[in-house]
Amino acid sequence: MTMMAGRKPKHFLWQVEGKVATIRLDRPERKNPLTFESYAELRDTFRDLVYADDVDAVVFLPNGGNFCSGGDVHDIIGPLMKMDMKELLAFTRMTGDFVKAMLNCGKPIIAAVDGVAVGAGAIIAMASDIRIATPEAKTAFLFTRVGLAGCDMGACAILPRIIGQGRAAELLYTGRTMSAAEGERWGFYNRLVDAAALEADALDMAARIVSGPTFAHGITKTQLNQEWSMGLDQAIEAEAQAQAICMQTGDFKRAYEAFVAKEKPVFEGD
Repeated sequence: MTMMAGRKPKHFLWQVEGKVATIRLDRPERKNPLTFESYAELRDTFRDLVYADDVDAVVFLPNGGNFCSGGDVHDIIGPLMKMDMKELLAFTRMTGDFVKAMLNCGKPIIAAVDGVAVGAGAIIAMASDIRIATPEAKTAFLFTRVGLAGCDMGACAILPRIIGQGRAAELLYTGRTMSAAEGERWGFYNRLVDAAALEADALDMAARIVSGPTFAHGITKTQLNQEWSMGLDQAIEAEAQAQAICMQTGDFKRAYEAFVAKEKPVFEGD
């Protein structure tokens, strides 16, 4: 197993406390844009989380009043102009691998969004399991506004499943900003909270998750992702097998024993 608490990323802030890891992109003076290096380091971090024994949930937090302004215009878009097709495909596959790593890390991910969450920042929120935002949050999948397709980093697959095909199509074709109120009404955001309460609210949610049966949570995340491509019969069978596995865990036994004793179960993640 991998211990992640001592990790020292170069391109974002990382902290682990009580089995909850927090990530803040660390360029607040520019609304926290991503670079080639931060994309790669985030991808590698989420790949390593699969094997982490000291992290059971991840929270993306804003920094300086903003979540993420997407790919840095000078550090990413400018250099892309000089790349050939092979190099461009390597880059777009790398950014897609970041989303795949988020989906496959086995840990619930919460995005706490304030201010700007656009481009790749909107994608990070989209690829998270739970999204909480402030009323001031501004979310845009603005790829079309820079001459690109809206099908970036899984947006055409994931966004319609969250907010519906028509709403996703509108955002991806126009690149317009989705207000926080729209995001909550459409189901993109689970709820809106005041900026002063955002961090505490997200961390409280993470704490509640990690106090539960974390092995089973990992199974839930796996099934939520894998069942996208399954028929109903396949999904029901996959869930039957997954639940049978969970019935062999210590946490299932602890929950039963606590119920019999009329106590609250204390889960240990095994």
